[in-house]
Amino acid sequence: MNEMMIHYAVEVRGLTKKFGGFVAVDHIDFSVAVGEIFGFLGPNGSGKTTTIRMLLGLISPTEGDARVLNIDITKEPEAISRHVGYMSQKFSLYPDLTADENLTFYGRSYGLHGRELARRKDEVCDIIGLGQQRYRLTANLAGGWQQRLALAAAILHRPQLLFLDEPTAGVDPVSRRNFWRLLYSLAAQKTTIFVSTHYMDEAEQCHRLAFIHQGKIIATGPPSAIKKERMQGQVVEIICNLPQIGIRALRNAGVPDVALYGKRIHAAGPAMASNIPALEKLLKNAGAEPRTIRVIPPSLEDVFIANIRSG
Repeated sequence: MNEMMIHYAVEVRGLTKKFGGFVAVDHIDFSVAVGEIFGFLGPNGSGKTTTIRMLLGLISPTEGDARVLNIDITKEPEAISRHVGYMSQKFSLYPDLTADENLTFYGRSYGLHGRELARRKDEVCDIIGLGQQRYRLTANLAGGWQQRLALAAAILHRPQLLFLDEPTAGVDPVSRRNFWRLLYSLAAQKTTIFVSTHYMDEAEQCHRLAFIHQGKIIATGPPSAIKKERMQGQVVEIICNLPQIGIRALRNAGVPDVALYGKRIHAAGPAMASNIPALEKLLKNAGAEPRTIRVIPPSLEDVFIANIRSG
């Protein structure tokens, strides 16, 4: 199989998975171009992990078709693992082994031995920046270092495509930021990355996205295009002294989409800019003590919430 001969690392058409009467993934379509970072965005329980498990050949679809690196997931599921890397949010590491011993175990499972395995372990440790953490017991590593180790294990065999299922869940913000720097360095080396997440700030860093909700794809495209094309109406940011009172007043007044971001309220709907004087009066009368109200560009979370409600 020649990577240069294919345009898409992943192609999905009508992919569906049912568990009894429950439809976990519902006739989804999307594609992932070779060399891109593709974000699979959705809340917990939306179908992200089930989709990834189908694409890895671990479970069979109920309906539909998919090809991973031009391999048919239903006809040759066992062939997929040789060409892809996989990292789950559980990390799948052995806590009673050192980091280096974990790499040895996973390297051998990928068919690496002797000098080739030793050389590749050195390479991935350098890429990931494990340093002296490499020789510590895995159980004693902090979450961010375990995350790096899991990524190192997933790329030992030089996969063309890397599946990351909620890889930053439960780690601190600094570790998350450093992890994404590593992903960009891997993408620069022509590794295609398929990453599922529910963090909107991470989704902003992907080349393209697919929004999934209740098993259905509700939007696809680059983050900037999704925000431009899929946001109906405008978003205003409201800063007030009593935001909880402000949210309640806005919802009672029928404002379509209202959410709290820290201490700031985002309210979305048609013609919000022209309604700023009315919003200010409403909030003052409710006792929310508004300080500033201004139109802002929509965030991905604004767009996601709006699309869920309109769908």
